Amino acid sequence: MSIVSPVPPPEVPGAGVEIRVGPAGPIPGPLRFLGRALRTLWSNRKASIGLVILGLVILVAVFAPLLAPHSPTATTFVPYQNPSATNWFGTTGNGQDVFSQMVYGARISLLVGIAAGAMATLVAVTVGLIAGYRPGVIDELLSFMTNLVLVIPGLPLMFILAAYLQKRSVWTIVFVVAFTSWATGARVIRSQASTLRTREFVTSAVFSGEGLFRVVFREILPNMTSLVAGSFFSAATAAVMAEASLEFLGLGDPNTVSWGTILYYAQQQNSLLTGQWVLVFAPGLAIALLAVSFTLINFGVDALSNPRLREK
Repeated sequence: MSIVSPVPPPEVPGAGVEIRVGPAGPIPGPLRFLGRALRTLWSNRKASIGLVILGLVILVAVFAPLLAPHSPTATTFVPYQNPSATNWFGTTGNGQDVFSQMVYGARISLLVGIAAGAMATLVAVTVGLIAGYRPGVIDELLSFMTNLVLVIPGLPLMFILAAYLQKRSVWTIVFVVAFTSWATGARVIRSQASTLRTREFVTSAVFSGEGLFRVVFREILPNMTSLVAGSFFSAATAAVMAEASLEFLGLGDPNTVSWGTILYYAQQQNSLLTGQWVLVFAPGLAIALLAVSFTLINFGVDALSNPRLREK
C-alpha cells in the first residue's frame, strides 16, 4: 500500500505576508490639548449648558440674513404694533421690526464681547507675565499701574471715556471696555507667574540661554492656560454687560443695531407705558443669556486646572 503525499499548492506571490496598516501620523500637541479641553468642558454640566447657549447665539449671528424676515433698519411698518404674524416681536416707534433687530443685534453683542475680552486678556497676560517674571523695578511699576486701574471704579470710568470721545462706534466701546477690564486678570496672572518662575523647568530654560519672551511665553504661559481662558470669559462677560449699559444710556452709536440700542429706544419711546413689554424683555433676556453662557463656560474652565472640580 503506497502512501501518496499531498502536493503543496503553488505559492502565490505575496501570500503569507501580513499586511499592517500603520497608524496615522501623531496628532499635533495643540489639537490634542484642544480636544481634551473640549471633552472636559462638555463633561461639566454647567459648561455644557453654556456651550449650547453660546452656540445658538453664534448660529443666529452668522445666519442673521437668513433668519431675519425683514431689514433691521427698514421703517416700512406701522409704529407701536404688538406681536403679530408679520412682526413676531412687534414694531418700534419708528416702524422697525423688532425681531429682525434682535437677530442682527446678536452680531454686535458677540463682536463686543469677544473682541473686548480678547484685547483685555492680551493686555492682562502681557502685563501679568512680565511683572511676575521680573521682580524689582519692572514688577513695581507694572503692579502700580494694575492697582491704579483696580482702584478706579470701572463703570464710571467707562461712562466718562465714552462721553468725552467724539467718535462713537462699536470699536470705541470695545477699546473703552478693554481698557477698563484688564487689571483683574493681570493681577491673578502675575501671582501665578511669580510662583512658576522658581520652578526647575524655568531655571533650566534660563541656564540654556533662552530669552525673556521665550521663557515667559513658551515655558510659563502654557502652564497657565486655564487662568488665561478664565480671564477671557470673565472679560467677555463684563464687556457684554458694559456694551448694553453704554448703549442704554445713549453713550454708544445710536445708528448701530444692537440689543443695547433696542433697550435705549424702548426707554426713549416709553414702551412699557404703551404695553410693548417685548421691547424691553427680549433684549434684556438675550443679554442675560449671553452673559450667563460665558459665566457657565468659565465654571468648566476651572475644571481644566483643578481635577477635583471635574464631574464624573
